[in-house]
Amino acid sequence: MQRKTLALILAVFMLMLSPVFSHASQVLAASAIETAQAEATAIPTSVSGEEWSFFTDSTVGKVILTVLVAMVPVIELRGAIPIGIGLGLDYYTAIIFSLIGNILPVPFIILFFRRFFEWLAEKSKIFGRIWKALRDRTMRKAEIVDKYGFWGLCILVAIPLPGTGAWTGAMVACVLDIQMKKSFPAIAVGVVIAAVIVSALSWIGFDVIA
Repeated sequence: MQRKTLALILAVFMLMLSPVFSHASQVLAASAIETAQAEATAIPTSVSGEEWSFFTDSTVGKVILTVLVAMVPVIELRGAIPIGIGLGLDYYTAIIFSLIGNILPVPFIILFFRRFFEWLAEKSKIFGRIWKALRDRTMRKAEIVDKYGFWGLCILVAIPLPGTGAWTGAMVACVLDIQMKKSFPAIAVGVVIAAVIVSALSWIGFDVIA
């Protein structure tokens, strides 16, 4: 895949994130589109995109990039699956490795996220304010979990929209001090449901573009 294709994919996801990061994401999307247009009209050179060649020309590189994207907060598998498919991976490979990447951070968030930020809050007033704001925001998301338990946490993860996902679910479980044996299965089920939804939307989207 050429750099212009990667830039177009980046543009799409920056626009998808615009409800959360309105101004910044729109600026980045515009920049990515300009880059794509410039790449489309530029004369190809033998060294163009060499830094991306491993991630775009080899199956291993495409898989690694897909996993890494799935691990990123906010983007998660909702971005990783279309990117994996766009890179040339088959649907099943893109879905499987997006699932792996999305689930990988969950145990660490549940076990260590709260302890880490509470430790930082003790060391710095600034981090204390950040932790309070983050905790308050997370607690607003926790209402559905308080009300519906396992399925509430599952739904919170399953809906592929900004402000939901595995990271949000794991943070809620962490803040509410829900045990790993109860929270992880709910989050895992939610991630699988989200993968099904995103895969269907990606299939429709790529089918229409093709």
